[in-house]
Amino acid sequence: MPRHPLVPASSRQNRSLRGQISLQTTPRSCLPPVDRSKPWFPLAGSAMDGWSNEEEATATCFCGAVQLKFPTQGPGLVQSFICNCGDCHKITASMFASNFTIADSHLTHVRGRENLSTFSQSRTVASGNTMTNHFCKTCGTLMYRVSSGFPGKSILRIGTIDDFHLHETKLKPSVEMFIERRVAWLKGAEGVKQVEGSAL
Repeated sequence: MPRHPLVPASSRQNRSLRGQISLQTTPRSCLPPVDRSKPWFPLAGSAMDGWSNEEEATATCFCGAVQLKFPTQGPGLVQSFICNCGDCHKITASMFASNFTIADSHLTHVRGRENLSTFSQSRTVASGNTMTNHFCKTCGTLMYRVSSGFPGKSILRIGTIDDFHLHETKLKPSVEMFIERRVAWLKGAEGVKQVEGSAL
C-alpha cells in the first residue's frame, strides 16, 4: 500500500553569484496547511512506501533500508511514553526519547532485518537490565531497543513512524518518565502523566 507524500510545490532555483550558490525556497507561510485529522506522509527520509490503515502502520529508517510493520492498538501495542533518562539522552543524541512498546508477536520486519546492527550494554540503564539496540547499518537510525527485563517486547521510536498523523493520535505518549532528569529548559508534555523514575 504505497503512500503519496505531501510534497509542496517548490520554487527552488539555483543561482550562481560570484562562485556562491544561493537556494531560494517557498516561504513556510506559503505552504498549504496540513489536515492532521487524516493520515499524513510528509517528505521525510528516502523511503516513499510507508503506509497506515485503521489497525496497522509502518516505521522506516531514514534511508529506507529497514521497515517494520506494527499494530496501532492493543493487544499488540502495549504502551507509548516519553523517557528523559540519561541513557535515552545519549542513545537518541537528544534530550529525551519518544517511544512505543510492541509485543514481538505482533511486530513484523517488512524488510532489512539483515541490515540491522546491534549494540548491547547495561552499565547506564537505570534498571540494570541489558538493553540491546537495533540500528540500521546504512543510515544509523535506531529502530528499536530490547530489554532483558521485558522479554517478548520491543521498544520502537515514535519518530520512525511513517504516518505523522499517528504521532499525535494513537501513538501520542500516555506517560512521561524520569522527569527529575528532564532538562530545565523543557516543560512536561501537555496532557501526559508525569512520573519520577521508571513507569514501566
